[in-house]
Amino acid sequence: MTAVHFVVPDGIDDPARPSGGNVYDAHLRDGLISTGRQVHEHAVRGFWSPPDAAPFAALEDVMNRIPDGSVVLIDGLIASTAPEVLLPQASRLRLVALVHMALGADRERAVLAAAASVVTTSEWSRRRLMELYALPRVHVARPGVDPSPLAPGSESGEALLCVAAVTPGKGHDVLLEALGTLTDLSWHCECVGRLDRDPEFVEHLRGALNGRVSFPGPAAGADLDRRYAAADLLVLASRGETYGMVVTEALARGLPVVASDVGGLTEALGYGGNGVRPGLLVPPDDPAALATALRAWLADAELRERLRRAARERRESLPGWAETTAAVADVLAEASR
Repeated sequence: MTAVHFVVPDGIDDPARPSGGNVYDAHLRDGLISTGRQVHEHAVRGFWSPPDAAPFAALEDVMNRIPDGSVVLIDGLIASTAPEVLLPQASRLRLVALVHMALGADRERAVLAAAASVVTTSEWSRRRLMELYALPRVHVARPGVDPSPLAPGSESGEALLCVAAVTPGKGHDVLLEALGTLTDLSWHCECVGRLDRDPEFVEHLRGALNGRVSFPGPAAGADLDRRYAAADLLVLASRGETYGMVVTEALARGLPVVASDVGGLTEALGYGGNGVRPGLLVPPDDPAALATALRAWLADAELRERLRRAARERRESLPGWAETTAAVADVLAEASR
């Protein structure tokens, strides 16, 4: 079985820096190792946006040490910003780009066109990449999800949970504006996620709604499990999502979802039995529509029961990480030929 060199941003195992991309990369690495493949992980330090701030020297050093003819799986957070380093390597290495989110930039186009293959994480993002760059073929390896116990839920449904880095892109401002119109109802909302990406944005949100919204910071492992277990509903007001791994994490626990109808998030939500969605979708950047959906959830016991039933049904069809690993392994095997 051919070895693979996996080039990733540093910190994919750091619980203080949780992200969908980090979780995906760590599970994929472990999955490939579990199937007997030799994986050489190369963690490259540096923040990869904007591109001119990228520490290309560190990446160039990593790439130069990889033997000729090797299969190299490289995270798109790095690949999409570093054509200066990667294009000269494309003739001697078999590059496979793992794109979590398309940037829509000429720099990304150059790298993906030169790669032996491209993998992305949803059908939506596959279509997006092909539209942007007219790539001949893009493979899909959807994120898996770990089996989890059912969240018991409460009769009132008032425990709302948002799991996302607190940034404008995740729409916390939209969520708080929507919640501000629901003060006549009983609810509380916990916004779990990193607070260091945009401190000014976080400061603007803190203290809103008289403490009914809390921002405890990032959570992972058993801590995050406890928060899901205590929740009734996942709320995600994102302005864009390639897939939305927190959606499937919630569904794995039987939690319904109220979320923006953006990108691959609809794909992640999927359907329960009889074509019933396990949640409600609303237009992005629309606090009034989000408020209407949340009011319906909080005020209608029959709706809560219907969505909970659909979420538990959807739970049974969610893919595991072994399926993700198998899809990527097939691409790597093809690249090695």
